[in-house]
Amino acid sequence: MIIFFGCSVAVSQTNAGAGLVSSATLNASETSSIEILPAIPEEAPQGAVGEGENGRPHGFIMRNVRRGLEDQKELYGAPFKAKNLKWDALTLVGTAAFLATDRQVMRNIPRDHVNISHDLALLALGATSVASGGIWAWGIKTDNPHAKETGELTLETLANTFLIYTPMQFAAGRERPDEGTGNGRFWRHGNFNTSFPAGHPMFTWAMSTMIAHEYPKTWVKILAYGAAVSVSGARLTGRNHFPSDIWVGSLLGYFIGTHIFHAHCEPGLSEACHRE
Repeated sequence: MIIFFGCSVAVSQTNAGAGLVSSATLNASETSSIEILPAIPEEAPQGAVGEGENGRPHGFIMRNVRRGLEDQKELYGAPFKAKNLKWDALTLVGTAAFLATDRQVMRNIPRDHVNISHDLALLALGATSVASGGIWAWGIKTDNPHAKETGELTLETLANTFLIYTPMQFAAGRERPDEGTGNGRFWRHGNFNTSFPAGHPMFTWAMSTMIAHEYPKTWVKILAYGAAVSVSGARLTGRNHFPSDIWVGSLLGYFIGTHIFHAHCEPGLSEACHRE
């Protein structure tokens, strides 16, 4: 606030020639001549709302985009790390074994209960999705940090799963068991929703793994992984995928869910979180 003080001094000169300033007149003049101007708004300090990355409308989005890109970098680079080579070898051996037996297995799977298997897969996938969404909604309503983390990390897991699943689908272009010659030929499709890797198991395993890590109780693991196994089995008996498709999809879903959890979990919320 800026205050301008103006003072009018009344001088009374007597006939004797002595000029005296009346103190009473001075005080009255000061009081009547003070003018108060409107206050000038103060500048917002640094770091206030609207400043910095978190205060900007796009700050939250940009932060999560960068985090997602970093996750993708880590996920795509994980197979090439020395500590993961043994798991790479086991995965490749298992994949080769399933590829060698794909056709024989599918010839022995009956076609009588395909619709039942299809419904079972959708039921188990839907139940897992509802559980994940319900935990998140409850966390937001009650402001429970553990439940909110579970929902947020599950969403991140699904996004990262999609970004790995989609290019693999286009690159493999594999026919489904009841398409073409029935031999599961690769590079026959140039579109989305092909046989390799198996999408339903991949996404279900990703969600189930996150739930099982966030709440590592025995009964939670049984329900979560039980749903994932049910989806994997139903997609096989429903003749939607070959065994190798399901093997790779399930492993990838588990791996992605595990990676996202350990990369971003908050210590103290889950017993399985060991980040420093």
